[in-house]
Amino acid sequence: MLEGYIDIYLPDFKYMEDELGEKYSNVKDYSTYAKESIFEMIKQVGDLQFENGILKKGVIIRHLVLPNHVKNSMKVLDWFKENLDGKAAISLMAQYFPTAKAFNTDLNRKLTIREYEKIENYLYSLNLKNGYLQDIGDNEEIFVPTFDLSNIE
Repeated sequence: MLEGYIDIYLPDFKYMEDELGEKYSNVKDYSTYAKESIFEMIKQVGDLQFENGILKKGVIIRHLVLPNHVKNSMKVLDWFKENLDGKAAISLMAQYFPTAKAFNTDLNRKLTIREYEKIENYLYSLNLKNGYLQDIGDNEEIFVPTFDLSNIE
């Protein structure tokens, strides 16, 4: 239904390990659906098209690196390299911080510099054609509105 209307897709690809999709997002077979969706987006808009250094058409896949799950991120990058390098771009994000129920999981802390450096180095070792890296920061929380969490179990 969207074919011909979208120039740039910006999908998230959180989990290559499906058990993480079930655990954190209550979704079975997350990676299967994410990959199918990304392939459809590329089918609709084609490979990356730049004009004067500005992306005009294409797909940029966002991946949020999660604490305690560096291997998952490496698997996402491996899949990207094998299937999409040169066709899409990857954008690694370091902005994760825990909120609400995340405090009761292994996602109860921010990403460490060491974890993110591992992923950065891995990304560079793959020699990908198009990618973006977000700097790891200290103040991501200031961009999140205050929510009333009093009713959360």
